[in-house]
Amino acid sequence: MPHHRHLFACALLAGAVPLMSAADGAPRPVFTDVAASSGLVFEHDNGATGRYYLPEIMGSGVALIDYDNDGDLDVFLVQGKPLDGPSRRDGSRLFRNDSRPGGLRFTDVTERAGVNLELVGMGAAVGDVDGDGFNDIYVTAFGSNVLLRNNGNGTFSDITAAASVDDPRWSSSAAFFDYDRDGDLDLFVTTYVAFTIGSHKNCTDAVGEPDYCAPASYKPVPSKLFENDGRGHFADVSERTGITRAYGAGLGVAVGDYNGDGALDLYVANDATPNQLWINTGRGTFEDRGLISATALNAGGRPEGSMGIASGDADNDGDEDLFVTNLVGETHVFYRNDGHGNFDDDRTRAGLAAPTAPMTGFGADWFDYDNDGLLDLFLTNGSVNVLERQRGQPRPFLQASQLFHNAGDARWDDVSALAGSDLTTPDVGRGAAFGDLDNDGRVDIVVTANGGRTRVLRNGTEGGHWLRVRLESPGKPGLMTAARVGVDTGSTVLWRRARADGSYLSSNDPRVHVGLGSAISVKQVTVEWTDGVKQTFPGGAADREVVLRREQNR
Repeated sequence: MPHHRHLFACALLAGAVPLMSAADGAPRPVFTDVAASSGLVFEHDNGATGRYYLPEIMGSGVALIDYDNDGDLDVFLVQGKPLDGPSRRDGSRLFRNDSRPGGLRFTDVTERAGVNLELVGMGAAVGDVDGDGFNDIYVTAFGSNVLLRNNGNGTFSDITAAASVDDPRWSSSAAFFDYDRDGDLDLFVTTYVAFTIGSHKNCTDAVGEPDYCAPASYKPVPSKLFENDGRGHFADVSERTGITRAYGAGLGVAVGDYNGDGALDLYVANDATPNQLWINTGRGTFEDRGLISATALNAGGRPEGSMGIASGDADNDGDEDLFVTNLVGETHVFYRNDGHGNFDDDRTRAGLAAPTAPMTGFGADWFDYDNDGLLDLFLTNGSVNVLERQRGQPRPFLQASQLFHNAGDARWDDVSALAGSDLTTPDVGRGAAFGDLDNDGRVDIVVTANGGRTRVLRNGTEGGHWLRVRLESPGKPGLMTAARVGVDTGSTVLWRRARADGSYLSSNDPRVHVGLGSAISVKQVTVEWTDGVKQTFPGGAADREVVLRREQNR
C-alpha cells in the first residue's frame, strides 16, 4: 500500500465486510473455537512431575505478531518443560497465518523460523528492537530469557547475549515501550519470586494433600528495565530509574499514561504483594504511586493475588482505567481513573465483583466484541490450587472463561452463558491475546491453557461498524508503540491506545481496533505519538483498515 503524508489511507482489506448493527439491542456474542480446523494445534506442557514446583502452575503465554509483514497476525506460543528434566514435547511454536476469505488457516513454520525453544517458558513480548521494520520476540522463562531477532526473511536469531537482555531469575510478563521518548523501544520485565529447585517447599492444602505453595512462601524480587541504545543493544537501568525501590511478586504489566502528563507509565500486578503504579517523572526516573493512587491494595488495606491486567478507556471518558484479575474469593477489581492518576475501586458498582468471586483470573482485556463503541471485557480463569470438587482428576484446576458486555455508565453484564460452550468450557486458563486474526473487522481471542490445548476463539458476532488503525513510524518504532489514537465519529471521540502489552504473559494485536456502532464514517482521526507530537488525519468511510504514517521531519 502506498503511503502519503497527511492522507487517510483507506484500502478496504480483502475479505472485510461491513457488520450491520443489531436491531434488537446488544447482539448475541458468538465465539467458535477453530484451533483444530485452522491447523493451530498446540498443547502446553507445564512440566508437572508430581513435585508441585511452583513454576509448573503459572505458564504460559501467547503472542500475536505479523512476523512476515504480510498484513495478518501470526501466532507464537510459548512452551514449557520439566524444571529438572528434558523436554517432553516440541518446544515453542510459530504458526504462520495463511488465511483466505471465509476461513482461518495456520501453518506451523517453527523449524524453518528457528524458534523451537526448549525452556521453562512463561510469556512473550513483541517489538521492533532495532528499528528495521520487522517485529522481534522476547521470551520470558523460569531461568534465562531469550530475545529472538527477526531477520526479515522468515527466520529468527537468538541475540540475547549480544543485546544484553537476559535475566536468569524467574521472569513473567514483559512489555516494550519508549520510556525516554527517544524513538526506540526499551524493555520492562516483571519478575515473580526467588524460587529455585533447591528452595522448593512442600506445601499442602486444607485436607493435608500436596498442593502448590502460595507466593508468600518465597521472597519477591524487583522487576527489570532495559534501555535501548537505538541499535538493539540494551543497558540495565533498573536501579538508576528507581524501578528497584519496590519489590513485588510481579505477574502482569501494562503501559499507559495514567496521570495524563504525556509520559508513559507502568502498572504492575503483583501476586499477594502491593501492586505498583510506576509514574514516569519525565526526568529518567519512575516513582511508585500505587498506594497514593489507591491501586496497590484493596479497600481493607490488603494486597490481593493479582495476575492479569486490562488497561484502556473502559468508560469512554478519555483516560485509562484498569481491570486486575485476582484469586478466588477476592473478586477481580475495576479501577476507575479520574484522569489524573487517582483511582476508585468500582468493582461492585460495575457489576464485576460477584461474578468473578468464584474465579482465579489470568489473561484479560477490554475489547469491543460487538463493535458498538463500548469496551467489553474477556477474562480467562484457572485455579492455582486443587479444587475440592475436582480432586482426583488429572487437572483439578478447571474454571470457565467469562465475557462481560458493556452496558454503558461503567457497568458490565455477564453474558458468558450466551457466548457458547467453546468460550466457557472449563480449563486452566492462562494467557489471552486479542486481535483480528482473519481481518474481518471483529476481534478474536487466542487463549492458552496450563497443561492443556490452546483455543482460537473466532468472533462471529454481528455488530456495528468499525475502523482499524495501523500506525507507522519508520525507523522509530518507539514513537508508535503505545501511541494514543482518537477517532472522531462526529458525535463523540473514542480514545484507544496502540498497545500490545497487558493481559497475562501475552502480546496483543498492535493495531488499534475501534467499534463505531451505527456510524458509517468518521470525521477525523488524531494520533498522539509518544514523543508528544500530535497529528490529525482527515476521516473517511468505516469498515476498513487505515494506515497512518508519522511525518519523518517531526
